[in-house]
Amino acid sequence: MIHPTLVTVTDALCERSQSTRTAFLHQTQMQADAGKARTNLSCGNMAHAVAASCQQDKQHMLDMTTANVAIISAYNDMLSAHAPYAHYPDQIKAALLPLGHTAQVAGSVPAMCDGVTQGQPGMEMFAVFA
Repeated sequence: MIHPTLVTVTDALCERSQSTRTAFLHQTQMQADAGKARTNLSCGNMAHAVAASCQQDKQHMLDMTTANVAIISAYNDMLSAHAPYAHYPDQIKAALLPLGHTAQVAGSVPAMCDGVTQGQPGMEMFAVFA
């Protein structure tokens, strides 16, 4: 049985995000229909995308027939609860390599912790975004 408060919050989030989610899904489908984005990058953009990679990964990325997965992580080394996420990018990359694919960390999401903000003025803001 799902707690009634969780149902209420979930329903409110779904209702509030319906129009933006529909727009996002439409844009995502348009991008998927257009094909692999790497083939549309300028030489300068592609150079920046592969510059920090090892030679083997560069070759895979420039192949255009393999996937280059973007890894978005909540890991940070400020919060002990996030420590288990530290090695996930390397594990994902290692799993993709035998398949001929690559992955790059493409940024992260804000990773605040309610334990850090508890009792602080920012706690109300955190609760809105959590």
